[in-house]
Order: sequence, then structure tokens, then C-alpha cells
Amino acid sequence: MIQLDYKDRRPIYEQIVERFAEMIRIGAVLPGEQLPSVRALAVELSINPNTIQRAYAELEQRGIVYCVKGKGNFVADNTAITLDGKRELDEQAGKLVAKARQLGLSEQELTERLHKFWEQSTENKKGEGKECLKQGK
Repeated sequence: MIQLDYKDRRPIYEQIVERFAEMIRIGAVLPGEQLPSVRALAVELSINPNTIQRAYAELEQRGIVYCVKGKGNFVADNTAITLDGKRELDEQAGKLVAKARQLGLSEQELTERLHKFWEQSTENKKGEGKECLKQGK
């Protein structure tokens, strides 16, 4: 379900949080769906259960999942993750606009470049979501 990059400098719990958030965003994990138990995921990833617990606590704090005592962790409504993603996007867009201005690009040039990448992304995404589901990611 989740693949970790041990060469990544970020803590493992952050990688787990990011990967679950990504899977929820693309629809590979749906609202109301139960996440693997802490023990099961720890065994699957061969890591300490405390690391999984910390990741789940972070996901809960962000409003991405909710915990039901005695039942486990479940994916919350996508609203929280969507808002979190939009805030991050706004931050990156601000940096992109500043960089475009530094390079002397016009609004139209920036828009054309963004449109080009949007089209490329659309073509690449057509099979990606289905592939993640097939691979159990």
C-alpha cells in the first residue's frame, strides 16, 4: 500500500502522512474507508508501530482521518485535505508568480506555460489513478 524511501531525509512518519494524503487526493482511498491497523501497517512496512501511530496522529490532527475507539482509523471527508492542498498550492503559486516576474515573463506567457503543463499532466494522469489502484497504492 505504501512505499517508503529510506534515502529521503524526511522522517518516515512524514512520508507515511504524505503518501496517505496523496492516495486520498487521487481517490485511491475513499472517505469512510478504514486505514490498516497500526500493527498491520508496521508489519507490512517493517517499522516500529510507534512511527505508524505518530503518522496516524498527524493525519488526525490535520483532519484527514478520524479515530473510532476500538474500531480503528477512517478517512474523513476530503474537505480538510482539499483545503490543506489548496493552501499549499497558493503558497507555491505565489512563489511561481514572483519567479516569473523576476524572469520578465508576462501574465500571458505564464498562463500559456501553465496551460501546457496542465495538458501534459492531464495526459499523464489518465492511467495513473487506475494504476495506483491496481498496485494497491
